[in-house]
Amino acid sequence: MRITRNVAAVGALTALVVGATTALSATASAAPNVTPRTVCGSAYKTVNSVPVGSLGTVYLTYNSTNGKNCVATIRNNPGAAKNMSTYIYVPATDEWAGDYGNFTSYAGPAYVYGKGYCVSWGGNIDNVYVSVENSNCAALREHRVTEIR
Repeated sequence: MRITRNVAAVGALTALVVGATTALSATASAAPNVTPRTVCGSAYKTVNSVPVGSLGTVYLTYNSTNGKNCVATIRNNPGAAKNMSTYIYVPATDEWAGDYGNFTSYAGPAYVYGKGYCVSWGGNIDNVYVSVENSNCAALREHRVTEIR
């Protein structure tokens, strides 16, 4: 029952981020050559990543000093603003954070406390959506999904 609730919660969260991304848009700009450390902070080290097709990458980072994870979706080729999002969810604590809108180079940062927990995270650039469920924990095997809409 708990697994079903968590899967449903992640599905609902993904739908919320996607729906909000479509419904709302804010324009932001950023310098080229953006890295996960420039988005999340110099204390955050990349611990996982997933490509968003050929458009960019969603990065999962971790700060061992404060136990927080950060996610950022970064485009390979900054330019005209595009629909983008990034999100992170901790099923065990039901904590989540996200960022969405029209951005020229990245979406994020989004932070949650994740020390000792599995995390689910992902994002989108244009019509390519990626998600990684139950990541970066020894208890469960992660599940990756890429979807073009």
